[in-house]
Amino acid sequence: MPSPYPKTNDILQGVEFKAPIADNAAHILSAEAIAFLATLHRSFNGTRLQLLQNRKLAQKERDAGKLPDFLPETKHIREDQTWVGPPLSPGLEDRRVEITGPTDRKMVINALNSKVATYMADFEDSSTPTWFNATDGQVNLYDAIRQTIELKSPKKTYQLDLSNDRKLPTLIVRPRGWHLNEYHLWIDGEPISGSLFDFGLYFFNNAKESIARGVGPYFYLPKMEHHLEAKLWNDVFNFSEDYIRISRGTIRATVLIETLPAVFQLDEIIFQLRNHSSGLNCGRWDYIFSYIKSLRNHPSFILPDRAQVNMSVGFMDSYVKRLIYTCHKRQVHAMGGMAALIPIKNDPIANKKAMESVYKDKLREVLAGHDGTWIAHPAIADIALDVFNKYMPGPNQINITRNETAALAVSNNSLLSPFVSGGKVTEKGVRANISIGLGYIEAWLRGTGCVAINFLMEDAATAEVSRSQLNQWVKHGVYTDEGVLIDKRYVSRLLDEEVEKLISNAPRGHKYKEATKFYKPEITDEKYSDFITLPLYEEITKQTATRSINAQKL
Repeated sequence: MPSPYPKTNDILQGVEFKAPIADNAAHILSAEAIAFLATLHRSFNGTRLQLLQNRKLAQKERDAGKLPDFLPETKHIREDQTWVGPPLSPGLEDRRVEITGPTDRKMVINALNSKVATYMADFEDSSTPTWFNATDGQVNLYDAIRQTIELKSPKKTYQLDLSNDRKLPTLIVRPRGWHLNEYHLWIDGEPISGSLFDFGLYFFNNAKESIARGVGPYFYLPKMEHHLEAKLWNDVFNFSEDYIRISRGTIRATVLIETLPAVFQLDEIIFQLRNHSSGLNCGRWDYIFSYIKSLRNHPSFILPDRAQVNMSVGFMDSYVKRLIYTCHKRQVHAMGGMAALIPIKNDPIANKKAMESVYKDKLREVLAGHDGTWIAHPAIADIALDVFNKYMPGPNQINITRNETAALAVSNNSLLSPFVSGGKVTEKGVRANISIGLGYIEAWLRGTGCVAINFLMEDAATAEVSRSQLNQWVKHGVYTDEGVLIDKRYVSRLLDEEVEKLISNAPRGHKYKEATKFYKPEITDEKYSDFITLPLYEEITKQTATRSINAQKL
């Protein structure tokens, strides 16, 4: 049967690269793959831009006093008890432990060699989207799916453990959020969406190979703020499945509930994804960031030091209960959050305490009813597995409803409650936010989107919490528990002191001065970017050697 789509050369009109394509990525960025990206852009970018504009309007309403609430126009979806998600997809029945991390070659191999059920390969918060990272990550996943991935270093050769017919963890890919562009590929005078670029390349090159190996093209979807953003993804999925002629519902997607507006639309998000839904995830750190960001103009919603905002806090506990109940009512997975702690070498006492903390966190999740959890380091896998194997002997808990009464009682007020028993803002907390935010931004500017700081694996989410707390404390003139006013001058002084400490221990080639330039106005309330990565991304794209390439000549 002839293809119903225009010829590739016709589609490539108006497609332009702003960076060279590496030789090892040529097969990833084939003319056919680029044509698919161009078609996605032309079909869906207009809707994406309108939805991003809707976000800004919603934030203006929140700033003016209209607090988030359940949508009256979708009440019928929430109250209809008859609809459920699709049957579980192959390779996603048991997700008790998922490891996450960036898509560099070593990480991909180590993740797939871990004792976990799935691996979420991340193009988003743990990856700086340099042109190299964006394309090299695609090369690595292409090789991983075909089980040919290997990395040779002077000291060691890294390769997949396929001994004894070992089954590898199921691969799930997280593309960038709707708000990010890919400035190295322009179509008809516009940059392509980073979401469509990451999704499109991975899907086009690997969907059929994944199916042939008994699984499918699976995704994690980040940063959504409205159920219509989930509908856009569903439209993209339907179109993409038809484009390469695979069955509808082959794609599966788990949505990270990591924004405050989204928690009021859980049923709607699952409903919009229909037969592509594979559940929801408690993206806890981004959720705290979104809570602060969404309510930043309201002094009654100020949170204490980040370390005191744990999962037992009112609005966080309500968020978890609501998510688990909704997922199980709709027969899809309710995934737990990230264990950001990593092993502490050379300090057995501190390491024991840290690992006990991980155990308690995973125990809380499994007893609450989660079907699985996240880890950031392979060494944590045994702890998470021990907990889930003991308290969840089956592959999941989808058919078990716990805390139903409490979940049904979750209201607008409980989802917004900022109360933290004994909560304080301290100078130690201010300094920690400065140091963590600076440390992460400095690493990001060097092309590293995931960095260990104080034995915690920090990514963009935790940096955003740090930035947003400082901004809000300055905005509302919060006092520390020592009675010191947190204002622009105070934060600037502590910033100078923390920068000096960081620089004194930094290797040559560090970027702390550049990081400070971006961080200072964000934490002194001179400005507040929607995402700190937006101005940072503009900076790293300047570092790319710009050389326009007409796609028709590839």
